[in-house]
Amino acid sequence: MAFPSPTGPNSYIWNLKQVYNARLGDNWPTPLIGDLAVFAGGANPATVNVMDYVIITTLGNAIDFGDLSVPLFGVGGLGSSTRGIIAGGGNTANNGVNTIQYITYQSKGNTTSFGTLNSGARVNNTGTFSNSTRGVIGGGEGASPTYPLTNIIDFITIATTGNASDFGDLISAGYTLGGTASSTRGVFAGGAVPGGKTNVIQYVTIASTGNALDFGDLTTVRSRVNNGQVSSGTRGVFAGGLNVSDLSSNTIDFITIASTGDATDFGDLIADTSSTLGSGSNSTRGVFGGGDSNSNVIQYITIATAGNALDFGDLTVGRTYPGGLSNANGALS
Repeated sequence: MAFPSPTGPNSYIWNLKQVYNARLGDNWPTPLIGDLAVFAGGANPATVNVMDYVIITTLGNAIDFGDLSVPLFGVGGLGSSTRGIIAGGGNTANNGVNTIQYITYQSKGNTTSFGTLNSGARVNNTGTFSNSTRGVIGGGEGASPTYPLTNIIDFITIATTGNASDFGDLISAGYTLGGTASSTRGVFAGGAVPGGKTNVIQYVTIASTGNALDFGDLTTVRSRVNNGQVSSGTRGVFAGGLNVSDLSSNTIDFITIASTGDATDFGDLIADTSSTLGSGSNSTRGVFGGGDSNSNVIQYITIATAGNALDFGDLTVGRTYPGGLSNANGALS
């Protein structure tokens, strides 16, 4: 059955017979509600435009959500409780792009253009976080052949559309740094910097602008932390990465976001999925999807309780470098 036309003088007017027939035929448009985590893009081995989602409070396999406007990997994911933002990413030529796209969580579908990042084409593998109002994007890697790194931090107002504005600077230029947040404070951790990798954790106050300040250190030096972070609003968790020997790390660390200090060991990820994850959370559970060797594994942790990750289900398409975003993480309270 076709739905009534969304245009014209009778747009969105449903009579009782149409409603009855739509429900009877399982064609009634049910909005997506609840605790959603969306995994966007990735490489398998070519870059893909796939977006799929899970309900964080349940266990099970991911479901198709829609498509990115172009295939990308290493996108930055953030958002509010209603709108998800996909910032930057690497394209099929392995170059960073500066596009920002958005989705509306309650309705499955493809991305829509939001604007562009403030800092040119340097935007593959950024660190990202948000509260319910503002999204923050830090660092990143530019185009081939030199892949320059940046220390620029951008911000957007999630409910609007338009180009990003300058927020301030990171302590050092870098990319693949993790990002997590409370409703007031955002934290970047780890990443690759000129000359190697870092364990530095740094923070900003989301509602203001300014340069990042030192917070402490991760338990280990590692890059590729950019899509393995979740938040309860109180506790931030950084999972996986690539260690100083260029081997995948299954380490999970946590911090108390309102304080400063070094991270504490949380537990371990499931083996062989650890350096190219996507992630999302509600205020109690974090989920991680994809990873090394085009993994389709989704795994989860209980953020308030230290311990190893457990199996959740499978992605619709196994892939590395998916972006992750969610509509119920603790920073949105």
